[in-house]
Amino acid sequence: MASDRTRAHWDEVYAARPEAALTWHQDVPQPSLDLVTARLTPGAPVIDVGGGTSRLVDALLARGFGPVSVLDLSGAALAASRARLGEAAAQVHWIEADIIEWVPPQRYALWHDRAVLHFLTAQAQREAYVAALERALAAGGHAVIATFADDGPEKCSGLPVQRYSPEALAAMLERHAPGVFAAQTSLRHDHVTPKGAVQKFQTSVFTRRG
Repeated sequence: MASDRTRAHWDEVYAARPEAALTWHQDVPQPSLDLVTARLTPGAPVIDVGGGTSRLVDALLARGFGPVSVLDLSGAALAASRARLGEAAAQVHWIEADIIEWVPPQRYALWHDRAVLHFLTAQAQREAYVAALERALAAGGHAVIATFADDGPEKCSGLPVQRYSPEALAAMLERHAPGVFAAQTSLRHDHVTPKGAVQKFQTSVFTRRG
């Protein structure tokens, strides 16, 4: 199955290098952290989609936010995050799943995705992603979605990506879920990899209409 091949790919990627050497690593997960905490209250459920070894979960727990769920296709990535968090890992709901096959068990106040969506290059994959987002996000909830910008890299970890401008991302959501998500704000930013390369990102924030 395609998801099995993709899972094996990402398990291999995470196993090949230490966390700090991964191209997407951030000691402090900005701008995601500011965008998320500005829209979240303690006690409101939040999910980090494709969280992998991201330190967003660490930062949210340290600031008293939660309950926090972290979803990723790679069990190796989730195991690394659990090991890093130690006893605090018990506070997190860990979900090993493919986002395009996952059925959300609840509604969340906030959905965060840094660089999962841009790996979904087929229309059917994007349709499934948006369907999961629509099912998962509570009315009035926020989605913070980061992708490579329209002038960002064309590949990552050996895989092709779908680049977006904020306008293109908003149009894609509207196409697959008409009238459901309202664009709130967006920003462009540069991510500097551990080797010093610059990757251009865009991050957009949407609200789920009631």
